[in-house]
Amino acid sequence: MPGTFTQIYIQIIFAVKGRENLISKTWKDELYRYISGIITNKDQKSIIVNGMPDHIHILIGLKPSMPISDLVRDIKNNSSNFINKKGFVKGKFSWQEGFGAFSYSHSQLEQVYNYVMNQELHHHRKTFKEEYEDFLKKFAIDYNPQYLFNSTE
Repeated sequence: MPGTFTQIYIQIIFAVKGRENLISKTWKDELYRYISGIITNKDQKSIIVNGMPDHIHILIGLKPSMPISDLVRDIKNNSSNFINKKGFVKGKFSWQEGFGAFSYSHSQLEQVYNYVMNQELHHHRKTFKEEYEDFLKKFAIDYNPQYLFNSTE
């Protein structure tokens, strides 16, 4: 059978270094469009990018030709450079090391899309740390809470 046919949906989550509230409402949409462009330029499908001042959620359709770690590395590097070149923050902006990547079926897409879209609503009820720990528990990912977030960041 010629061709490769896949359906891989991934939600990627990562935080600003030190989980600082640096992503401003005044330029967040420009950042999200830029990140979406990075994903598209890597021949992946950007479905939605949204977040909060201290972290970001990205829902993508991933083609198996690209390792998720390479895509996230490229998103982080290019978007950090973008933020720094634009002078959006005082000092140097960077993302925290690591990321979460969680897979979904096609039937879950609408629910995940709405979750990512409504980040502000979700964070009236819980912090980013609580949200992230909930993801790890929901997806049965073993972790040591002591090492979940780098205390030096």
